[in-house]
Amino acid sequence: MKLIALLIGLVVERLATQLFHLRELRWLDRVIDFGFRQAARYANWPPLLLVVLLAFVLVLPVLLVRLSLGDALYGFPYLVLAVVVLFLSLGPRDIAEEVDEHCAALKSEDPERIRATAKALLEKDLPANPEERSREVEQAVCVQGNNRLFAVIFWFVLLGPVGAWSYRVTDLIRRRAVFRAGRDDTGASAASLVVGAAEDLHGWLAWIPARLTAISYALAGNFDGALTAWRTPTPRGTEELHARSENLLGRVGAGAIALHPVPGETITERSIRETAAAKRLVLRSLLIWATVVAAMTLYGWSV
Repeated sequence: MKLIALLIGLVVERLATQLFHLRELRWLDRVIDFGFRQAARYANWPPLLLVVLLAFVLVLPVLLVRLSLGDALYGFPYLVLAVVVLFLSLGPRDIAEEVDEHCAALKSEDPERIRATAKALLEKDLPANPEERSREVEQAVCVQGNNRLFAVIFWFVLLGPVGAWSYRVTDLIRRRAVFRAGRDDTGASAASLVVGAAEDLHGWLAWIPARLTAISYALAGNFDGALTAWRTPTPRGTEELHARSENLLGRVGAGAIALHPVPGETITERSIRETAAAKRLVLRSLLIWATVVAAMTLYGWSV
């Protein structure tokens, strides 16, 4: 039933693009901010414990509903719950649409539009150098593929709707903590205490799916280029856990894309080609994941 719900959820996610605004979950920001304010009152507690407690509070309603449903009505209520939770856990925005918006911005040569669309993918300040920005956007698409799609699918397959929602909750806490820590208001100090712990918790949940996603990138693209990029050593001592996973996804994704230079190509044209190729790599990888899930479903039916 869980794998059937996943296949239905992926189809709904592709068709219900007009409902993507529901996945922003802005109303949860107030709950997370309240948790940060409570964290400030218990500053002597381990920050990771505070983050885990906050995540547990946000996951608890889904857990209770899941336990209360059981296998009632041949599992149909569970199926509905699983599809709804999966839809809310994916995203929040569609990667393909964001890539298309960025490519359109590059074609229009509108600096403000380029900055806005690139920042939405990078989730950080942009480098000033156009070539460096193009390379980072290409890698960011590969990173976002794991964060918005593949990691959610992994935890859904493993633990059902509770697993998918748990991953999304840690991502929401991480994003909010980073946002508030960068602001000069009364809640910023509280967020600063937990931002590292929030990134660590999210990084732990993203570690395994990030490796599986990197494998799917290698299978969906240039395998030799991806394998070479995977073997490239990184300074582990200078990066946090989540940063190492993102670095791996970016390297392997760029290696799997392996675009050849085109004579006379401008930086803008190269950027458009790189970003579009990264989108196609993510979509091909999604097809691989869907095929594996379908095979698992058929096997489940056969036994």
